[in-house]
Amino acid sequence: MSYPQLVTEDRRLSILLLLEASPGGSGNEALLHSALGDFGHNPSGDQVRVDLAWLAEQGLATTRDTHGLVVATITARGQDVALGRAVVPGVKKPRPR
Repeated sequence: MSYPQLVTEDRRLSILLLLEASPGGSGNEALLHSALGDFGHNPSGDQVRVDLAWLAEQGLATTRDTHGLVVATITARGQDVALGRAVVPGVKKPRPR
């Protein structure tokens, strides 16, 4: 697996972990973009939107546009992946807690 693919999979896991830890399991793209720095990522805003769309396509999150800002909400399947109870190709498996 290539390094860029590893980074992408880790960034997607980081987004799921952020959503899982958020009140109501939701977060907007701007806050997620900011918080990804705490996970060692520095993505563009476009990368965050692409990741959110990918997570939604996989059924790991839902997204909605609120006045031009994408808001994501983790699904039960997304929680399972974030907590290591399920594996989805394209998302890094979390370390055991």
